[in-house]
Amino acid sequence: MQREAPEGASLLATARDALLQEILPKLSAADAFTARMIANAMAIAAREAAQDAMWVEETRASIHRLTGATEAPDRALAAAIRAGAFDPGSAHHTEAAALLREAARRRCAISAPRVLGKG
Repeated sequence: MQREAPEGASLLATARDALLQEILPKLSAADAFTARMIANAMAIAAREAAQDAMWVEETRASIHRLTGATEAPDRALAAAIRAGAFDPGSAHHTEAAALLREAARRRCAISAPRVLGKG
């Protein structure tokens, strides 16, 4: 189903721009710090809203293949990792490592894009 325009990420970006360009210059130093924190939270929320939802489903399917878990996939993956199921030399080490690298990259793209050189 197609979302109605404007989408949430676009609305957040517009509101963030207004906050930074129109409101922030009029604030005291203490209030400006708070406004920048709000703007940062809005930017994170906009990036999260724009994230490909299909990736989440693909990740859940990968975790299911690796662990067999359908309930609480993140917890099942963490438990399997702690149990050594994906240690180097194990049958699914490469797949699990690739899954974790991609998850870390995507999370950084949302919360800390500068770490990836994007922002």
